[in-house]
Amino acid sequence: MDLLLQEVQALTPLLAAEAAAEAPGAGVEAADLEQAVWVRLLEHPDGVPAEPADWLRGAVRAEARLARHRTQHELPYVAEPSAAYDSGPEPEVLAAERRRALRAAVRRLPARCRPLLALLLSPADPTYREIAGELGMSQGSLGPMRSRCLGCLRRMLAAELAEVAPPARRGMEP
Repeated sequence: MDLLLQEVQALTPLLAAEAAAEAPGAGVEAADLEQAVWVRLLEHPDGVPAEPADWLRGAVRAEARLARHRTQHELPYVAEPSAAYDSGPEPEVLAAERRRALRAAVRRLPARCRPLLALLLSPADPTYREIAGELGMSQGSLGPMRSRCLGCLRRMLAAELAEVAPPARRGMEP
């Protein structure tokens, strides 16, 4: 074990130099290349190879080739520029419109659901205990009732969206 530690310590500067030389061309960090080579060394079936310096250079180049291959074939995730949507009045207006639409939908729910969902949407953010006290019901029955009321709201909103959405094309229509 002591011999292995000495060999690893002797290889560390060489690995750092080789990885630093290959990393820019591979499009990865030098530390990533170093780590990949150390893992490759640990997975080597014979332990430390007979010619460790030559093996190390070859391993760095092989890992650099793999990294180049990955960067050429992986497509970056292109997200919408969030900064454009985070500033200005638009996000506030859209959030207010969503809240208004939700509260209007809650007012159209059956009578047993309206007070529960109104309390759940309250800016005071009451606890289940406070909601149960306000509605005069047990705290244990709030969960099932909440699930039923949210299901009703979900179905109602889905039906409204279906009315607004254009009809789906069927059959051989052009």
